[in-house]
Amino acid sequence: MAVLAESGSNPDVDLLYDINGLAKDAPHWFDRVMEYVGEYGILLGMVLLILWCWWAGRRRGGEDAASSVAALVWAPLAAALAVLVNVPIRGFVERPRPFRTHEGLEVLVSGKTDYSFVSDHATITMAMAVGLFVANRKSGLVGIALALLEGFCRVYMGVHYPTDVIGGFALGTAVTLLLSPLAMALLTPLLKAVEGSSKGAWLIRARGAERGASVLPGARQDAAASERDLAA
Repeated sequence: MAVLAESGSNPDVDLLYDINGLAKDAPHWFDRVMEYVGEYGILLGMVLLILWCWWAGRRRGGEDAASSVAALVWAPLAAALAVLVNVPIRGFVERPRPFRTHEGLEVLVSGKTDYSFVSDHATITMAMAVGLFVANRKSGLVGIALALLEGFCRVYMGVHYPTDVIGGFALGTAVTLLLSPLAMALLTPLLKAVEGSSKGAWLIRARGAERGASVLPGARQDAAASERDLAA
């Protein structure tokens, strides 16, 4: 298939050189930090953020504990599904990595031989961030900030064009939001059944957690619950 524009006269390539050029001027140790953060660190940070939200939510309990945990479970599942959707997209576009067609780039990670569009790392982090935002707005905003940092790192490292990252953000967001109603319809009853079991209840709520408590710090409350609070 036709490859996306590769000419150095377009804004995509110009921005690639501008961002990647920062790596040439940075100290060696800083490049190594960016390499680790962009390749592994932010992905690990997203997983830890989701686990923290789960741990905090199960300790607080709440009537909607099962649905809140379902939303958290959907975040990594959406990321995995988005990566699968990206497989045919990469094969259709067949865009080479930027360092294969442009000279003078500072490439911080070697061994990247697959196609460039769209970025798996950007897709995964944004899918998890949007999924987390559905469950918890405050933590979701932190996740979105991490996803944006991930996109910057991928261009800084010289392994993706900016449009690869933007495409990954769009793909991760679309898969998470479009399939969220179906995912919640399937996951919520399943996790309610787990909540009612003797062996799996601890996954949804900790012992002694109140059913009327807030499920997650910063989680959204429905209008009826807000009205009851005001009436009280």
